[in-house]
Amino acid sequence: MKAYVFPGQGAQFTGMGKDLYEHSAVARELFEKANEILGFRITDIMFEGTAEQLKETKVTQPAVFLHSVILAKTLEDFQPEMVAGHSLGEFSALVASGALSFEDGLKLVSQRALAMQKACEITPSTMAAVLNLDDKVVEDICASINGVVVAANYNCPGQLVISGEFKAVEEACEKMKEAGAKRALLLPVGGAFHSPMMEPAREELAAAIEATQFNDPICPVYQNVPASAVSDAATIKQNLITQLTAPVKWTQSVQQMIADGATSFTEVGPGKVLVGLVNKIDKEVTTISA
Repeated sequence: MKAYVFPGQGAQFTGMGKDLYEHSAVARELFEKANEILGFRITDIMFEGTAEQLKETKVTQPAVFLHSVILAKTLEDFQPEMVAGHSLGEFSALVASGALSFEDGLKLVSQRALAMQKACEITPSTMAAVLNLDDKVVEDICASINGVVVAANYNCPGQLVISGEFKAVEEACEKMKEAGAKRALLLPVGGAFHSPMMEPAREELAAAIEATQFNDPICPVYQNVPASAVSDAATIKQNLITQLTAPVKWTQSVQQMIADGATSFTEVGPGKVLVGLVNKIDKEVTTISA
């Protein structure tokens, strides 16, 4: 079975999507529609902007979403039998599988970015990558810290990201190094995504998601929260709301997709981060970068 996966924040690069715009009338039309919806020319920043400009919250998430979704819409043989997206990428997966319209997906992604930015400004918070430590050890150390710090991204075996209050994350990093982590280092991010610190953003986004029309997708969507196949619009909505404060179970999602019959994974969007993670989760499956 063919699985298609969609990357999240951090996959952006200068010049992203320019080829699509120049060589496809469909892509051009969608990019221009996006400029209208957002109220600024995001294409100028994507194609010609600096890395700094691309890192702006209001730009990053819509840019990655647009690159992924528009690329999917221009692929000749795009017939997914299952889809998944990493964090922000879940919105791309939902549009690609017909659960959300292009316009509604873009509006929600834009609102999500701004809501997360606001939540980041309330309390100093951060994230850190932890390498070569068992999931259970990471979870136990987080639970032992006084303050908010949780496992936020299960990227692949031996690669987790933790998230929370600045001091709690720093303290957890020290304990993880003592426990044998090869690395435990702070990431250059604006806040504690996928942690309880995102509760204000979750509340704000919940209202927007509830007011948006969702459809049943054309194929199962393996969502970050349950790490299993979801095929009905109501459950998809609930999982999408929970996602902001819950961990991204990427390792578990990929393992479940393989257990359910996935034989190839095609990454649709900027970069090749997910192809790398899938290869680390299971060396036997075929991986392709669209």
